[in-house]
Amino acid sequence: QVQLVESGGGLVQAGGSLRLSCAASGSIFSFNTMGWYRQAPGKQRELVAGITRGGIRNYLDSVKGRFTISRDNAKNTVYLQMNSLKPEDSAVYYCNSVPSQPRYWGQGTQVTVSS
Repeated sequence: QVQLVESGGGLVQAGGSLRLSCAASGSIFSFNTMGWYRQAPGKQRELVAGITRGGIRNYLDSVKGRFTISRDNAKNTVYLQMNSLKPEDSAVYYCNSVPSQPRYWGQGTQVTVSS
């Protein structure tokens, strides 16, 4: 069974950048679409960005132009480059397939953006 481990979060000032990584213990090639999700306190988890096996990307409107999702099937890793970060981007970020599957939720990585 594939396990997903997120890393790369941290505390950053508004306008700063972070790069998140999602390392899979097994092949992610079988997942047609991989995604990054986030959940802020008191809010529902939302899909931030997704990328198909063929490289087609989709983004939440609020992050378009600022976030870039990529995947390296050979390394079984998915990335999220986040630029021009805003305080409202603060959340725990998770990766999972799209649509998500409960068994693949990991611990996530905390992103905190200070104003």
